[in-house]
Amino acid sequence: MTPRDRLIDEHGQPLFGRFDTPVSDINFRDYKLCTPMGKPILPKKRDQHFNQFQFVSISADPLFIGLAIVRLRFASHAFLYLYDQSAERWKEYRFTRPFRRGLRFGQQPNQDIVSFVKGRNRLTIKASNRPGVRQVRVSMADGTSIRASIDESTHYLPMSVCTRTGFSGWTYTQKSNARVCQGEVQWQGRTYNLESLRALAGVDWTGGYMRHETSWNWASISGRLNDQRKIGLNLSAGVNETGFSENTLWIDGVPTVMPGVHFQFNRDDTDSGWSVTSHDNSVRLHFDPVVNYHDHTNAIIAASNFRQYLGRYSGEIDLPHETIHIDNLWGLAEDHYARW
Repeated sequence: MTPRDRLIDEHGQPLFGRFDTPVSDINFRDYKLCTPMGKPILPKKRDQHFNQFQFVSISADPLFIGLAIVRLRFASHAFLYLYDQSAERWKEYRFTRPFRRGLRFGQQPNQDIVSFVKGRNRLTIKASNRPGVRQVRVSMADGTSIRASIDESTHYLPMSVCTRTGFSGWTYTQKSNARVCQGEVQWQGRTYNLESLRALAGVDWTGGYMRHETSWNWASISGRLNDQRKIGLNLSAGVNETGFSENTLWIDGVPTVMPGVHFQFNRDDTDSGWSVTSHDNSVRLHFDPVVNYHDHTNAIIAASNFRQYLGRYSGEIDLPHETIHIDNLWGLAEDHYARW
């Protein structure tokens, strides 16, 4: 599909589809948002209804990191977790502030700063398309710090898609996996050199007029195959699949569109395995969870029942000219309900 500088056109309508290159400007304030009965929504409320989040994962065996910055209607939110599987150490942080206080979140996925501050805790994700790098800077009050640079210049072909959401909404998402990551992490008296650990990162930038009540499942891998090729995988069900799909496999940065998948798991048993399979049986994956980050909030203005599992994937993915064998690779699986 033709590259596009701005998502919303001169008529106030989004361009739907899957794009060969990411959209530069998610100019959501130009969208003519209406109620389901066709009544225009005023600009101030139009801004309030728009949700955004950016999530970054870093896989640097034995270290795994997940962090997110979230812009919601009545609040700003951020979380961070670190896991050292060799020492079986886990640490998580979560912060919420009312009315988007402490939050900076722009509308250019590849040329902007997203940040969250609460007290002496700061998380920042800065993207620059020249030279093509995404910098992650984290400073926690207890001394935990992250300084990471994610390469987005070499063979950078992210998945970018815009789909309809509900009757009058839409969602744009841009994702990339298995991106080379350098830098340093300091945590609980130990320094981790990400380049020495051959770290790979995944990035998810999502924004839209999402369903008031929604749910989805998601799978993500950033790792290396036995032959040392880099593999990135992004699979989802329940979101971003109205006419187009976000499901993508990257081998050494080259993307391939994946079919729709089904997630089978036992929500009541958080230690049990998952299966992720496609309707044509070309995707056959098993996931064994190890640890998980979870949030259970049930407030009047918003609710969340969210579990993001870190564990290991095994299985096969059939491509036209080869079968990809996944052997005990670290990755994420997510089960998410939200009312916002």
